[in-house]
Amino acid sequence: MERPDLLKAGDEVEMSESKLNTLAGTMYYYTIEPALAMSDNIPALRRLTSLHATVKEVKYENSVYTVVAYCE
Repeated sequence: MERPDLLKAGDEVEMSESKLNTLAGTMYYYTIEPALAMSDNIPALRRLTSLHATVKEVKYENSVYTVVAYCE
């Protein structure tokens, strides 16, 4: 998501989960609230079990990427 400088390493974040029913099966995507960043579509087999995480890194490449670590 193109919203730099809203998150930094060490920030505690809460995510919301959204569900998609596609031809490829059920997919989930996650939003760091309040609408700070969004994940790719994730297959049901890789669905997150915790919606609380800590920001590990923010990468500035072709876009802005947020890497989080969560406890399951």
